[in-house]
Amino acid sequence: GAKGLPEGSLHINFIGSSGQSFGNFLAPGITFELEGDANDYIGKGLSGGTIVVYKPKEASYNSESAIIAGNAALYGATDGKAFFGGIAAERFAVRNSGATAVCEGVGDHGCEYMTRGTVIVLGQMGQNFAAGMSGGVAYVLDLEEKLCNASGVHLEKIEEEEDKTLLKNLISEHAQLTGSKVANDLL
Repeated sequence: GAKGLPEGSLHINFIGSSGQSFGNFLAPGITFELEGDANDYIGKGLSGGTIVVYKPKEASYNSESAIIAGNAALYGATDGKAFFGGIAAERFAVRNSGATAVCEGVGDHGCEYMTRGTVIVLGQMGQNFAAGMSGGVAYVLDLEEKLCNASGVHLEKIEEEEDKTLLKNLISEHAQLTGSKVANDLL
């Protein structure tokens, strides 16, 4: 049920390329860790679990330059956390209504129709970011205002200590879980 399992009950490691809809509706207490890359709809309806994706250890490319999660990752997520050690493709966190996510870049239409939750983008964003976004918070390192659909959102610099603490904690967790050079450099 929605209550899920006690925190840390299951931690399952995967290696390779996941198929579509990997980790959908993942319940509390379950962590899926993928060394590889993920296809479209990873974490659709995430419901309290944790998803971690990072490049293979032997890969020579820079994670911040590679797409690691396919289109519509975290579509309709309601709770839980997701850490992507690379770029999330188009429509990242669309209709997110409560999950927390960190990625190193995002394609077009990121956070579209988002109503709750927290998204941190440690890199560039695609066009039409935040279209129809009515709630939640998105922090973007390389924010380009012209790419943001700012009709319903408020853009501001990070000044509040609460925001700084949240960012430091989540970026630290991202660095620890994914081995992200970008996150480590920021810290």
